Amino acid sequence: MTPSHRSVSILAAIALFGLSSSAWAADYSLRLAHQLPASHHVAQALETFADEVEADSDGRIDVEIFGAAQLYGPTQFHAAVARGQIEAASMLNLLWGGTIPAMQVFNIPYLITRPEDLAAFADSEAASWLDQRMAEKGVTNLAWLVDANNLVYTSADAPLASPDAFQGIKIRGLSKVFDAGLIAMGASPSTMPGSEVYQGLQTGVIDAAMSSASAVYARRYFEVQSFGVGSNLITVFQNVIVNPRWWNDLPDDLKEVVGAALKRAEQQLLPTEPGIPDDQVAKLEDNGMQITLLDEAQQQAMAEIMRPAVEAAFLESAPRGQELLDLIEQR
Repeated sequence: MTPSHRSVSILAAIALFGLSSSAWAADYSLRLAHQLPASHHVAQALETFADEVEADSDGRIDVEIFGAAQLYGPTQFHAAVARGQIEAASMLNLLWGGTIPAMQVFNIPYLITRPEDLAAFADSEAASWLDQRMAEKGVTNLAWLVDANNLVYTSADAPLASPDAFQGIKIRGLSKVFDAGLIAMGASPSTMPGSEVYQGLQTGVIDAAMSSASAVYARRYFEVQSFGVGSNLITVFQNVIVNPRWWNDLPDDLKEVVGAALKRAEQQLLPTEPGIPDDQVAKLEDNGMQITLLDEAQQQAMAEIMRPAVEAAFLESAPRGQELLDLIEQR
């Protein structure tokens, strides 16, 4: 039973059935960790996944979800799963960092952000190529869950709607690869933990920030920033990774149950329309933020300056990066 979303009184069960807990224990345990709050859309999809696996396996798999980094910090997920300390984790692709440099491919502006591209990605050769890189690092990837496919630049004095607007702006960076694009537009990116961004904006340590529309709202940037400029700039995935030994020991019929439930989660999280969802825009506007959604010409202007710089930084950091880019461009 999953601590975060359902509980059963063991004593009551024993009293009712007159059995010890071991008599009704599941055949397999699946402990899955993630860093997200319970209200996050991916966290909710994982809760649904847990319910479906337990139901469709007739209770043979007991799924425990540990959200909000209860068990391990996000940067520890990979090692914990590879060592078998937990069976699974949902891990942001951004966190692979230097472990799998090719994962930084998703930082290339407007490369894989359209709904049709995201719908096709999980079954693509490019995804299989990255799955193999994860296998080489001791884990098996079972899913590509879309966390976000938009990014909003927030600012206090004027909207950051053109490359020229970034001149001299101090902005919280995303990664060394992505920050090359910010530098190309004249901005000064700074490395800063997410927990410190609000204070940094409030005190003027940085002038601007960037995050998905839902995260801008959740982190209440609208209290210290007046403007938001959004587009489908980059995509952030969550990889559901499992321990290979646990996975290989799982009977084929139960592998099908887990795989089918994760495939449904992938489909559930896919965006159906381009742009930023209207409800997310409305939440920011209702809290006083002026939102600008970049049109095609404005996106092209951003891409012309950012993309060459980010792509060059990516290829410099990822020895086999061109091989992956070629697979992506085959779509």
